[in-house]
Amino acid sequence: MDKKIIDAFIQNAIAEDVGDGDHTSLSTIPLGTKGQAKLIVKENGILAGVELALEIFNQIDDSLKVDVSINDGQEVSVGDIVLTVAGNTHSILLAERLVLNCMQRMSGIATQTNRIVKRLENYKTKVLDTRKTTPGLRYLEKWAVRIGGGVNHRIGLYDMILIKDNHVDYAGGIVNAINQANAYLSATGKKLQIEIEVRNIAELKQVLEIGKVDRIMLDNFPIPVLKEAIELINGRFVTEASGGITEENVTEYAACGVDFISMGALTHSVKSLDLSLKAF
Repeated sequence: MDKKIIDAFIQNAIAEDVGDGDHTSLSTIPLGTKGQAKLIVKENGILAGVELALEIFNQIDDSLKVDVSINDGQEVSVGDIVLTVAGNTHSILLAERLVLNCMQRMSGIATQTNRIVKRLENYKTKVLDTRKTTPGLRYLEKWAVRIGGGVNHRIGLYDMILIKDNHVDYAGGIVNAINQANAYLSATGKKLQIEIEVRNIAELKQVLEIGKVDRIMLDNFPIPVLKEAIELINGRFVTEASGGITEENVTEYAACGVDFISMGALTHSVKSLDLSLKAF
């Protein structure tokens, strides 16, 4: 966990929610009232966000006492108690929605990722996330992918050169794009991997001829064409399949022998896992 990123996220989220005060709690519950609550699982899945929840509770009120029963990455079932929290009721209520929003989202991502990971158990292929994340929540969403057993692709635009179709077209073709990317790395001294997206066998052959990349993304390749592409590459480059891949057909793509499968659906359209925080 990157404490600097998490601290900034929590501070911004609290400020967004509380404004000039939680007037509902202030008007209905006397200051200094003590209470306790339990976080209850209402849907089966993979739990994620417990470590984050502890940071949220601590930042809101470091006198809150939190007892954790189930940790990140564990399977949970309806009725399980993840944690209990005790202390100032105003603090518990202020933390409630932020904790639930984060944990429900992260657990949904971890659950979906884990389903894909289990489908790939008999293959060498690993599942990757993408940059199709919620603005401001990328760190949390990619963290959840890892908890679910998936692999993070690049975190942002800064930690890899990924030459996609638009880059190729704007650069004047694959050869120009690859040569210019390598020249940029030489000029700047940056140590970044280069990945190139190809749309068909003709573009793949251009890449194989010029080389100078670390990974090839085979985008929207039908299964027979993907098999042909993997045979042509013959282990010379790391391979990644993307586009049109779902939980239902992921094993068909993995059977082609690709190293990675990237799926935007891990983060961009996931269903949150139902959790609840209840006083007792």
